Amino acid sequence: MQRHQLTDEQWTIVEPDVPKKSARVGRPAEDPREMLDGILWILRTGAPWRDLPERFGPWKTVYDYYSHWRKSGVFDRILERLRMRLDRAGKIDWDLWCIDGSNVRAARCAAGADKKVATGTPMSRRITHWAAAAADGARSSTWLLTATASRSPSK
Repeated sequence: MQRHQLTDEQWTIVEPDVPKKSARVGRPAEDPREMLDGILWILRTGAPWRDLPERFGPWKTVYDYYSHWRKSGVFDRILERLRMRLDRAGKIDWDLWCIDGSNVRAARCAAGADKKVATGTPMSRRITHWAAAAADGARSSTWLLTATASRSPSK
C-alpha cells in the first residue's frame, strides 16, 4: 500500500457510500477505490490536479469523479457515516464539533504593505467612541483595552 491510500479497513467503512461501477456503454468505469484514493491524495497534499501521480489514473478522470461525487452528496454521506461511527465510540464532543472551510484574508497592511492613510491625518477619539456606540459596541474588556492603547497624548 502506498502513502495517502486507504487501508482495507478504511475502505470497508466508506465503501457503502461510494457509488459502484455503472458504465454500460463506452469505456469501462474506473475503480471507485482508486478514484477515491486519487481524490484524497489531492485533498491531503494540496497539489494541483495536474500533478496527480499516474498510479491514480488520468487526473481529468479523477477530477470528474470528484466533481460528480461532490455534487451528488457522496462526501456528505461519508462524513455523516464517519461522524456516527465516532459518536457511537464516544470520541466526539458535540460542544466542540465544527468544520470550518472559510478563509479570511488579511488586509494588505497586515502583510506589510503601506497603509493608504496620508501622514498627518488627524484621528479623533470622539469619532472613535461615536463609531463604537453606533455599531452597538458595548464597553467590553476588548473595547477598553483597545481604547486605552489608542489614546493619544493630551495637548
